[in-house]
Amino acid sequence: MKIGPKGQVVIPKDIRDITGIKPNTEVIVSLNGNNITIRTAKPLTETYLKYYETTYSKKLKNSVDINRILDDEYDRNFLH
Repeated sequence: MKIGPKGQVVIPKDIRDITGIKPNTEVIVSLNGNNITIRTAKPLTETYLKYYETTYSKKLKNSVDINRILDDEYDRNFLH
């Protein structure tokens, strides 16, 4: 494997398949001595919703109340 001109590394397909890394998957690159580790990022917050809001909210044009949407969906499907 070679490092590209911008310092990019291609992760082999078999490793991506095993680890579930797909395009746009967030990863963490860390250094331990002379070893470089790449691992998938996991939500650091208590809920995936908070993780999504802090990671992707800049792309949203309008705020979304996901809890209200889920409550409305639940009400439509199970209470009527």
